Amino acid sequence: MLALVAGVILLAFGLLFAGQGLGIIMWPASSFMLAQRQWAVYGALIALAGGALLWWSRR
Repeated sequence: MLALVAGVILLAFGLLFAGQGLGIIMWPASSFMLAQRQWAVYGALIALAGGALLWWSRR
């Protein structure tokens, strides 16, 4: 159960970071991650880790 919750949280944060890094999500306006491509990569990696954890927890 804990792995499932952690996977959902990692997936959500990863998608948020990737969206901010790509300039798709411009919230909050004062964020240092906005339109910074490196955060899109970090977010994608975090989202992949979250997805893998979700997959593992559902097995």
